[in-house]
Amino acid sequence: MIQRPDHRIVIAPSVLAADLSRLREEVQAVEAAGADWLHLDIMDGHFVPNMTFGPGLVAALRPHTRLPFDVHLMIAPAEPYLEAFAKAGANHLSVHPESGPHLHRSLQTIHGLGCKAGVVLNPATPVEHLGWVLDLADIVLVMTVNPGFGGQDFLDSQLAKIAAVRRMIAESSRDIALQVDGGIGADTVGRAAAAGANVMVAGTAVFGAPDYAAAIAGLRRAAAPEMQAVAE
Repeated sequence: MIQRPDHRIVIAPSVLAADLSRLREEVQAVEAAGADWLHLDIMDGHFVPNMTFGPGLVAALRPHTRLPFDVHLMIAPAEPYLEAFAKAGANHLSVHPESGPHLHRSLQTIHGLGCKAGVVLNPATPVEHLGWVLDLADIVLVMTVNPGFGGQDFLDSQLAKIAAVRRMIAESSRDIALQVDGGIGADTVGRAAAAGANVMVAGTAVFGAPDYAAAIAGLRRAAAPEMQAVAE
């Protein structure tokens, strides 16, 4: 089962927006502030037009926090690197259908490595990609920006996709986390929750705030009424 403290909204601060010169302190600060997961965006400069970090940094951070490491692989091919990130300390590994020819096998491999498996849908990726792999997914991540850079505006066009994925999850009767990444802040988190998302990746909304605890609590508070309405 995906690690969630209860039925509240899960907040996953994105390391991409942290002060990279003091990353250990930043990670420990968001853990103390009430974060649920730590989101790590892995970019290769090929699948997306940016480069970030590899398994070495994931391994270096692992001893310094108990937060689950939610690793989003924006790399192609992804499958050759799954083991390296699992050994580095990833708890969740999420991959794009476009990052290799064998999504089903990649999800099987992730489970075999002892991690939770996620499928990521870019803004132009149709929900039909989930149809034959939803039984292997622990997480579905809907991108509400085009991946590659932080600080982009939330794409309202993806709300219908979030709602469609929520219906698919309900029909599957499985415990699958529905995650949203991109442009999440106090003014957008409610819309994402109303559409059915229950895990929010937040970069600048947390790391750009003067008080991390207040920022995380504010996101959870803004999303909670909408999430409750979905549950009902």
